[in-house]
Amino acid sequence: MLILCLGLLFSAQNTQAQGKKRVIQLSGIILGEDSVAGVPGVNVYVPKAGRGTSTNRVGYFSMPTLVGDEIVISAVGFEKQYYRVPDTEGDNLTILVELISDTTFLETVEIMPFPTEEIFKEAVLALNLPVSEDVNSQNLNDELLALMMQTTPMDGYVNYRYYMDNWAMYQNDRFGPRPNPLLNPFNWARFFKGLKNKKKD
Repeated sequence: MLILCLGLLFSAQNTQAQGKKRVIQLSGIILGEDSVAGVPGVNVYVPKAGRGTSTNRVGYFSMPTLVGDEIVISAVGFEKQYYRVPDTEGDNLTILVELISDTTFLETVEIMPFPTEEIFKEAVLALNLPVSEDVNSQNLNDELLALMMQTTPMDGYVNYRYYMDNWAMYQNDRFGPRPNPLLNPFNWARFFKGLKNKKKD
């Protein structure tokens, strides 16, 4: 019974101590390393209390905290930052936090056409290196290549060029019809003159 009374007394004292802590509205902007714009989606939370928030698209956050709360600021690709809420006179506190990039350097990977270095050394010593096969001359037939050109669909680059060419022609045709060289009488005059000169020769 005595132990139960002592436990209730200590819990009441802890409740009073927590009740004495003032609530401070903590706000701030979280910046990236060498950046003037805020970082969106950064987690700002109090692990012991189980409450927190995230920064908006401009890196701004605002949340109620208690004096002495340990704030953890974390984001993917950055090191964790810690901040303890101080006991200030006002009820509002604004901070500016700059995150530090968490860079991980991976070891260099060498890609070889052989499973192990020992097999590669044996192949070099035995002069048993892979040799590319000769190009099959049947695949270079003119008719086969022409058929492949007609039946092969356009890739992304060709589609892009086709679209841009059509767009350019559309821009040129906006201010009037496209000229037809067959309807130009001067072209016909040059054509007949060229025919007469050929007959004379």
